[in-house]
Amino acid sequence: MSTSKRNPAITISALALVVLSMASCGGDPNSPGVEYMPDMYRSPAVEAYVDYGQDPYHFSEELAQGQRNTQSAKLPPVGTIAFAADASKAQFNMPYTYPNTVEGYEAAGLELKNPIAMTEATVEQGKVIYAKFCQHCHGEKGEGDGAVVTNGNYPQPPSYTAALKDLPEGKIFHSLVYGKNLAMGSHASQLNKEERWLVTRYVQYLQNGGKMQREMAAVVPATPAAAPATN
Repeated sequence: MSTSKRNPAITISALALVVLSMASCGGDPNSPGVEYMPDMYRSPAVEAYVDYGQDPYHFSEELAQGQRNTQSAKLPPVGTIAFAADASKAQFNMPYTYPNTVEGYEAAGLELKNPIAMTEATVEQGKVIYAKFCQHCHGEKGEGDGAVVTNGNYPQPPSYTAALKDLPEGKIFHSLVYGKNLAMGSHASQLNKEERWLVTRYVQYLQNGGKMQREMAAVVPATPAAAPATN
């Protein structure tokens, strides 16, 4: 019976060739070479607002590196407005035409009306948004006693039940679009048009003292004058 014997020199040469082949992959001296499933043991760091581009294992390293150095989040073109595909919300697709001027503010107060009806559902929706974006300054009940004011020594905004009790809905919305004075900044980038109108409804709810409709003062009928006495 004959048995085949392996030549040790051939085996060593083959192994050396494999090692040299793997060591020669890549021209970067800092590169670890070919890695088998690297994400299993080396988790890549992900930076915000960065487009990591194409996988360098399938595309060139130059292409991937160029995309990594480019921000993925970019400002929209000037004049861009949010678009709602829902036909029932088409009114919110229209641009806001009132300018950021004193005249625009006054015109909005006279002409602009809330397209969203005041219902328990819409008031509740507005309350959720108000709690996230407004309550920290204006306070839970709109009294101007939010945490930023009480804890941060921030100027107190006027109360919705006093100085701003009769502020028209158009002016409320206009202030959300552009901001008001130096204390309040624009919320147009945080809230879309529908959300701004929902907040406006909730502010009106606070103006009404936590009621859906404002209670009107009772009108006392005038006492009729006594008829002149006749002889």
